[in-house]
Amino acid sequence: MTNELLTTEELSARIKYDARTIRERLKDSVLLEGIHYFRPFGGRKILYKWEAIQRDMEKASIDRPIGMVGIPMANGGMLHG
Repeated sequence: MTNELLTTEELSARIKYDARTIRERLKDSVLLEGIHYFRPFGGRKILYKWEAIQRDMEKASIDRPIGMVGIPMANGGMLHG
């Protein structure tokens, strides 16, 4: 299995979110370091793991009942309020 790596701009084009939204809202809230992205060689550049992101995006839409809104949690669960 190959793990396709994407830059922020490439991920932006693929999931149709602005790169700025990914950096400011999604990174470290739903996209977690070590699971969805990493920093090669401890640098500043971020590479996103496409398979992990795709898996969790699809899982979140399957796990959520119709009309139910929630906040995704780091452990994979959802906070319903």
